[in-house]
Parts: sequence; C-alpha cells; structure tokens
Amino acid sequence: MLTTGLVSVTFRKLSPQRVIELVKSTHLTSIEWGGDIHVPHGDLKQAEQVAQHTRDSGLSVSAYGSYYRLAEAESPEIEAVLDTAKALGTSQVRVWAGRRGSANADDTYRQAVIEDARRIVDLAEKQNLTISLEYHQNTLTDTLASAVNLLNAVNHPNFKMFWQPPHTPDMALKLSGLETLLSSITSVHVFHWHPETRDRYPLAQGETDWKQYIDMLRTSPNDHVLSLEFVADEDEDNFLRDAQTLQSWLRQ
Repeated sequence: MLTTGLVSVTFRKLSPQRVIELVKSTHLTSIEWGGDIHVPHGDLKQAEQVAQHTRDSGLSVSAYGSYYRLAEAESPEIEAVLDTAKALGTSQVRVWAGRRGSANADDTYRQAVIEDARRIVDLAEKQNLTISLEYHQNTLTDTLASAVNLLNAVNHPNFKMFWQPPHTPDMALKLSGLETLLSSITSVHVFHWHPETRDRYPLAQGETDWKQYIDMLRTSPNDHVLSLEFVADEDEDNFLRDAQTLQSWLRQ
C-alpha cells in the first residue's frame, strides 16, 4: 500500500506545530520528523511532545530523519538517535552511508561503513527499529551498484533503503534502480527539481516521471510512504498544491 506524508525539513524555519497544521490541512497522513531542527537527537521531551501533537492531529510519524552518518566520528550518539525515534513512536530511522562517494571510498573506508552499519542495526533491532539508508550522492549509496553492495554486505532484515530520484536525466537508469531496490525500500522522498542545477519546480511538472515511479511502487508487496520534500521556494501554498498533485496521482 502507498501512503503519503511530508518530510519536516522541507520547512526548517517553521515550528513543529505549524508543520503539523499544514499537513493536517491536506489529506497527507504522516510526517517524517528531522533530527536537525524539529526533533534534535537525544531531546526525548521534545520528541514525546511532538509525537503527541502529531497523533492528536490524526497523523502518524513515518520515520525519524536522523543525521547519523555511518563511520563518521562527528555523528550523534546512535543510542540518542534510537531513543529519540522510540520517543517519537516510529519504527524507521533514516541514516546516511558515510560522507564519501563510492568513487572516493577505498576498501578500508567501505569496510568501516559496513561494520558500523552492522553495529547500529543490531542495536536498532533490540528496540524493534529499522535502519534505512538515504539514497544520496556523496555517500556510499550514490550509485545503484554501491548501494546494493552495502545492503548485501550488511545482510540484515532491519537494514533497508529510502529512495529518491538520483541526480541524472537518464529515466531508464532511475527506473532500473528503483526496480532493483524495490524490495528494500521503506520510504520515498517526492519532489521535482532539475537533475543537475537542483532548481525546484512544482511537483505537477514531474508528472511523466512520477507516474512511472508510482506504477512501479504499486507492484511491490510492501508498504511504502511517499513523503513530499524540497517544495519550490519553501512556500506553504506550493506545498499545498504539491500535496493535491500527489494525492490526485494516487487516486488514478
């Protein structure tokens, strides 16, 4: 089943309460709360309050978007990240696959990322949490081959992937990547921007691409959350229009 939501970091300048109000005004059903501004790592009181406000508004918490980077010393303490996710009442924790792209990562660095992933997934499993990798450039998920290699090396049922369209105009490549990763994907970040300049556009302009992604996601036996992100100009009205667009696609 496909459900919808918002990634809270789309509106970093807004309070959690305003983010909740915006999502409630649409027919989106969930929020992925970010760990940098709205629900800082380790602030359990804030997490509990945000979780309660979210539930009271009839919404769910789809994930905790942490800023933990595998094998990077400056990452927040993973115990604080996991405890915050539990306080939010979600089972999904998003992390980043290091800070180096696959072309710049030697075997030693890749192995360090794999070992740290195994460590934090074991910790997450004890709290019934799943660790999901951001599919992103300048990390070890910047290519399909590197992402698959990392998933296979860790080889744990609680180690999954988020997905978003990679920075390439090659639609065939994006679709093949989505198809290959489909069984491992938990959430999808939904936006439309120029693949090279990253200029943000109304989601409706990405209809041709997104309808193909959605058609493929519908073939999956798993549940997936489609969460809006990167709204043009970080504008509330643009978000409302994008929410209507996404919902109209899912009704078709």
